[in-house]
Amino acid sequence: MDGPEIERLERDTVAAVAPPDVLEIGGWLVPLDNGTIGRAKSAVPLRHDLGPEAIGEIEQAYRDRGLKPGFRIAEAQALMAVRAELGRRGYAPEQPTVFKTGSAAELAAFSESSATILARPTDAWAAVFLGEGFDPADGAFRVSVLSRSPGAVYGAAGEGDQVQAVGAMSFGKVWAGIHGMRTAPAHRGKGYASAILGAFGREARSRGFEKVLLQVEAPNPARRIYRAAGFTPVWTYRYWR
Repeated sequence: MDGPEIERLERDTVAAVAPPDVLEIGGWLVPLDNGTIGRAKSAVPLRHDLGPEAIGEIEQAYRDRGLKPGFRIAEAQALMAVRAELGRRGYAPEQPTVFKTGSAAELAAFSESSATILARPTDAWAAVFLGEGFDPADGAFRVSVLSRSPGAVYGAAGEGDQVQAVGAMSFGKVWAGIHGMRTAPAHRGKGYASAILGAFGREARSRGFEKVLLQVEAPNPARRIYRAAGFTPVWTYRYWR
């Protein structure tokens, strides 16, 4: 991806998690939040050829607001000096996450199984995040953040009237984004996540979006589903804390 494409991708990624405030410092987006979602509280460069000059000012912006500084840095060769400076300042990389992009048309054709698209989260939708197998505090915060994402829609699938798998789709200026995909552990492998992905693809196309993004932690076995749905990796990033 070239510089403008990276910038569009990162702006739509941050907008989707709707942090209370976002600064721009020296070519970086600096989202300001104190919750559990890394993208909502980690500074990210808008190009992959930036140097480390703004790091000190970014740190101070977080500290002035009583927040811990954090950074989200792609494993790009051109960002080596940024990673070296963060290491020198005592930060360590964690949580390797793969940034993937895909086609709304391919996603729409991935699964024609039934899934419901909701305009707002329901109690049954939120209950999947709070159920067995998930951290309840993190789940509650994610429900809150995904609920405030401007213009988002919410996918739900399960058996009969039950909701056993959920997700959210945001709509930025260029990219539709998939977030918060969760399936109750006892109901994995039944095709519910695939049904939601297919429904999201059709929803994106109906709104005129042709490009879709998502992020998935490197060890997550759901990567195989996204691969089958046509998503390809563009880079891996880590959070520096």
